Amino acid sequence: MKFDSPLFDRIRVKPDQERRARRACPACEWSGCRRPGTHRAPKGRGREGEYWRYCLDHVRAYNHSYNYFAGLPDAEVAAFQKDAVTGHRPTWRMGMNASRRAGGGLGADPGHGFAGSGWHDPFQFFDGPGASPRPESKAPEGRIIRNAERKSLDVLGLDISATASEIKSRFKLLVKRHHPDAHGGDRSYEDRLREVIQAYNYLKTVGFC
Repeated sequence: MKFDSPLFDRIRVKPDQERRARRACPACEWSGCRRPGTHRAPKGRGREGEYWRYCLDHVRAYNHSYNYFAGLPDAEVAAFQKDAVTGHRPTWRMGMNASRRAGGGLGADPGHGFAGSGWHDPFQFFDGPGASPRPESKAPEGRIIRNAERKSLDVLGLDISATASEIKSRFKLLVKRHHPDAHGGDRSYEDRLREVIQAYNYLKTVGFC
């Protein structure tokens, strides 16, 4: 291109980075500084979401001496750090959740939870602290309890002290509950129904019912 070309006078020089920053950003808020405030710095505890605008040199100086816990007692600092482990969300000890305190839900009835589905808690895991110990169930005299019998009774949601009439009534209840016809033909319950039938048939063959 010729230097005397009329097009040469129309060429615009791209502003450097510092001039662009000065044009787009407010001035640095550090006392006596007139450089552009290109960096944000938090104003501190109690003013979350608010920021100072500093230049690069002054934001470095600010961050070097910044202390979020300045002026806070040691006990409150320790409590804040402890709550930070769980993201400052409320927590409860096992067995002491809101559902249990309200008298329903998980742990409210050791034998019946999950919206009416029977479940077994032999180690009182969901009873929580301070709960009175439950009497240990004992097998009827003359009955030998092996692992297979325990597993079958557990499938039915019964303990080892269950009588023959209890096993039969429990079997009828579970068959009605898990039969596909009771769920509009949904065949996803067939596996559970099959487990119940196999457990009952085994208990029947060993003379439990």
